[in-house]
Amino acid sequence: MGEFDFLASLPSIAPELGLTILAIVVLALDLYLPQHQQRGVAYVASAGMAALALTPFIWAPDPNVTAFWGDMIRHDSLSQVFKVMILLAGSITALMAALTSELARKGEFYLIVIISTLGATLMAASSDLIMIFLALETTSIPLYILAAFRRDERSGESGMKYFLFGSFASAIMLYGFSLLYGFTGFTNIYAIADYLGSTQFTADPLPVLVAMVFVFVGFGFKISAVPFHFWTPDVYEGAPTPVTGFVSVASKAASFALLMRFFVAVFPSTLEIDGVAMQDFWIQLVMAMSVISMVVGNTLALAQRNIKRLLAYSSIAQAGYTLIGVAAIQAAPATEAGALLGPANGVGAVAFYMLMYTFTNLLAFAVVAIFSENTGSETIADLAGLSRRNPWMALAMTIGLLSLAGIPPAAGFFGKFFLFNAAVEAGLEWLAIVGVLNAIIALYYYLVVIKVIYVDRSEDDDKKIALNRTAAWTLGITTIVVLLLGVIPGAVYDWATNGAMSLFA
Repeated sequence: MGEFDFLASLPSIAPELGLTILAIVVLALDLYLPQHQQRGVAYVASAGMAALALTPFIWAPDPNVTAFWGDMIRHDSLSQVFKVMILLAGSITALMAALTSELARKGEFYLIVIISTLGATLMAASSDLIMIFLALETTSIPLYILAAFRRDERSGESGMKYFLFGSFASAIMLYGFSLLYGFTGFTNIYAIADYLGSTQFTADPLPVLVAMVFVFVGFGFKISAVPFHFWTPDVYEGAPTPVTGFVSVASKAASFALLMRFFVAVFPSTLEIDGVAMQDFWIQLVMAMSVISMVVGNTLALAQRNIKRLLAYSSIAQAGYTLIGVAAIQAAPATEAGALLGPANGVGAVAFYMLMYTFTNLLAFAVVAIFSENTGSETIADLAGLSRRNPWMALAMTIGLLSLAGIPPAAGFFGKFFLFNAAVEAGLEWLAIVGVLNAIIALYYYLVVIKVIYVDRSEDDDKKIALNRTAAWTLGITTIVVLLLGVIPGAVYDWATNGAMSLFA
């Protein structure tokens, strides 16, 4: 019976098992390959993670069975959506690292990326407080190391700030978890909700609200939302560019997957404690954080001179946009009896936006990595004349920036459309209007960078930047996916929305 249970549960952690095996393979290759062949480790890591992204399609979840491993892991369609984007983000990050002289032959770098990816995939499926924290730290600790991977002052400062802020936020979140466990005696998030809503729980709602705030602080740090964003610009600027790209997408995608699962499960719309509706309180938190993140991120981005710092503040604003979809989840009424289509639209919008953002941001950071490798500069002004030095890089960067701005035919247009539409359907028209106004502000600083690339002149206009095969593949794949998601978004959005239904099961 034990063997049967294990085999039946195997699909639920297939990507994690695959990543563990891949980590061992990468470690062995790093130990035994000669130095001049070490770049091959990057290709093995990238190909391995890309192949593992296919496992959800090979082993589709059984709609009748979702809870595995003592209900610590959920194997449902929503977790599979986020696992795919996390694995693809890890794969592209490995290719990006292969483009840089400082990381290309560092086999230990790819091992740490794989371990962080493993933690992120577990985050997307965790349904128990213990597993949530283990997955969170498995993701975060490797990221602290990666941020300080380059042995210089900026990278060291980046890693230290990330570690200090991250440890502080994790401690606060863990305290919130301990309060919830103390109130209920359960670590499973669905059991916690059942107990809080039962007649057995007779405590005042205030301590539960305090625990909710503590947990929300931890999530706010992970998604780099205001006022927990202070680490973001310095870490983005100081960390190696491939690491910055990975932190900006994989960690954020996993955190949004877990945030939605946690709050929908622990504080559902039906939960009231002493007449206080729990969902109303956390929706207010989400909406406030969304507005502040959009405004602060876009406003401070206007003054940036370093492209990585600009993308850092852009990332803060993008977290604000995504939180619009999170707010729409619980605010939305069901559009069909028992179907929960309204809330599912919010989850589907967040999932689609994170997938779009993953490829878009990695595209932008790939261009930055190639440019920095060839010129040693990350200043926006030094991008002048890029269209004449390499028109393909200029085109790729333009598509990435237009996607972040939400301009068709790039994927960002439908990403923002789905988020704003979910808000309108949930009766949050004012929040959608704030989002649109902030998107207009953001368009200005994205267009400034595009203007520098195509219009401004540089003394180095005649110094061409060559693309090797790895660079061409990295830019080509990410650019094509960004355009495809902008031209035919329906299939992916429907996949994400159908997966969202499992969140309410």
